[in-house]
Amino acid sequence: MQSLWKDEEAKEFKGDLGLRVYTSRLLGRDKSLVLHGGGNTSVKIREKNLFGEEETILYVKGSGWDLETIEPQGFSPVSLAHVLRLSELPSLSDPEMVNQLVTHMLKASAPAPSIETILHGLMLAKFVDHTHADAVLSVTNTKDGDKRIREIYGKRCVVIPYLMPGFDLAQFCAREFRKQGTPDTIGMVLLNHGIFSFGDTARESYERMIELVTLAEKYLESKRAWSVASNHLKPDPVDGVSQAGLRRRLSDTAGAPLILKTVTDGRTLGLARHDRVATITQRGPATPDHVIRTKRTPMLGTDVGRYVEEYKRYFGDHSLKAKEPKTMLDPAPRVVLDPGFGLAAAGRTAKDAAIVAEIYDHTIDVILRSEALGGFEALPAKDIFDVEYWDLEQAKLKKGGKPPAFAGEVALVTGAASGIGKAAAAAFLARGAAVVGLDLDAKIESLHARPDFLGLRCDLTDEARVRVSLEQAIHAYGGIDMLVLNAGIFPASRRIADLPMDEWRKSMTVNLDANMLLLRACHPFLKLAPRGGRVVVIGSKNVPAPGPGASAYSASKAALNQLARIAALEWGADGIRINTLHPNAVFDTGLWTEEVLAQRAKQYGMTVDAYKKNNVLRTEVRSLDVAELAAEMCGPLFAKTTGAQVPVDGGNERVI
Repeated sequence: MQSLWKDEEAKEFKGDLGLRVYTSRLLGRDKSLVLHGGGNTSVKIREKNLFGEEETILYVKGSGWDLETIEPQGFSPVSLAHVLRLSELPSLSDPEMVNQLVTHMLKASAPAPSIETILHGLMLAKFVDHTHADAVLSVTNTKDGDKRIREIYGKRCVVIPYLMPGFDLAQFCAREFRKQGTPDTIGMVLLNHGIFSFGDTARESYERMIELVTLAEKYLESKRAWSVASNHLKPDPVDGVSQAGLRRRLSDTAGAPLILKTVTDGRTLGLARHDRVATITQRGPATPDHVIRTKRTPMLGTDVGRYVEEYKRYFGDHSLKAKEPKTMLDPAPRVVLDPGFGLAAAGRTAKDAAIVAEIYDHTIDVILRSEALGGFEALPAKDIFDVEYWDLEQAKLKKGGKPPAFAGEVALVTGAASGIGKAAAAAFLARGAAVVGLDLDAKIESLHARPDFLGLRCDLTDEARVRVSLEQAIHAYGGIDMLVLNAGIFPASRRIADLPMDEWRKSMTVNLDANMLLLRACHPFLKLAPRGGRVVVIGSKNVPAPGPGASAYSASKAALNQLARIAALEWGADGIRINTLHPNAVFDTGLWTEEVLAQRAKQYGMTVDAYKKNNVLRTEVRSLDVAELAAEMCGPLFAKTTGAQVPVDGGNERVI
């Protein structure tokens, strides 16, 4: 492991808190040190209070912040004197500890301090770093982990047996430091949890972390327990409908739609096909913190019912021994290992699923390295249960409040790079859906840089390309719940007598045939949607009221409208509802070039501006207006509606 410190970068960060931010980000850049929300850092700074009195303030990473992206406001300023007084109490409950820390912050707007704040306060050094380094966990999570860690670090690290984070752990560490600590001590290892380093400067504390983790890496390498994951296995073809079926069963078990991210590569297949997968993966997580994301164990194979029964037994065995009554969380697995597809990670959002996949990717290394070192061992199930059902950990996942309307659902939008399609993608994202956008334009691939958007360049008239795109969508999110058929072309105005047959055929191919192809290809996935499939077809005012010079467009859209009506009749029994929107005069779309717009305005004897507002309400209809209604038609307000045709045209006299 190499230090990422760069003097030129460091100069941009001012003061002790600024450098604390900088080195925290350096730790966060390396996923083998900390994953989403993991780890914490702190710095003690002498400051004058409102009365001009000097006191020491402990700035500790606040709950909900990631080290990789933390800002100064992500640190919670707490009175160190009060923290030290708390540490002297004979006992302190978790709720009261949190209350005391929050009520003794210097900024009411700061995030809640880390649960390990008292532990940071008891460390004498100015800067303290804490990570869950893969290499260290690979050593501690073995039968002789305590012995091996002491062999690696000698007097350089105090070694602490596993205790749950909080008041008792802080007091225990303080006592052990007095017993084990020497002038050579620069860190502390919490078995099955992680590692601390500390120093007088931000750089010293950070580079000591790098040094300590490197020693663990070199130890593993010396024992031939470093490069252990397989990267050479070839996957079998992954059946998309089977994955969508698995997602449906998981969602039904969880009581809400889940995103299912499938990761098929040599690493995941190597573990899923390991000859001892049934034992090494069922011992528990690499560190207890992971349980709130991954559950205690992954599901092997796709028998959800069996996993649920095992989870209920696990809950029953340990809830009876708990100090206070526990309510069982949903029993759906969050990690699935299968020799056919490798790994599938489930989450309430695409971000959650990606976090689960990332955590387990690192867990693979820990399990296999520990196995090579002498045998992977996790903490007993009771300790994992205590963390999974620990109120303070559960609070981290409940801070989001009520989930958005489409949380856990997947929308596929065609023609999503511009106009109505682009606006529709944004509307579904705003409602919590993961969105797959298809478009001929390559800019679709970079439209949104976020885990809940997948932009794919796709020619919808190419059946093979459509099939590949759907496979990618299922790998990314596990299914398709909502389909917006928006892509289309609007050729230049031509009278029938002047219309070339190739233009007629192209309109039919793009506006009708491609949508027929996509409807048919998506039907198996829509049928498996946890809340029922929904389709919104973007039609046209030209369906009920065609105009001269638009025969190819009008006829193709009318045929698409009829196709949607028939699909509504045929697919109602599958719980799929299909509705059509008929926009008119939406000019901020890719269909309307300046040339076409000018031609149409001239045909009606109007200026371009008058043509844009040529409706009963004298209002301009925008892509956003159509997109918002398309999203709403997939929501609960239209749950009892199918086969409808709704104008979005400002009122058209001929339609009315």
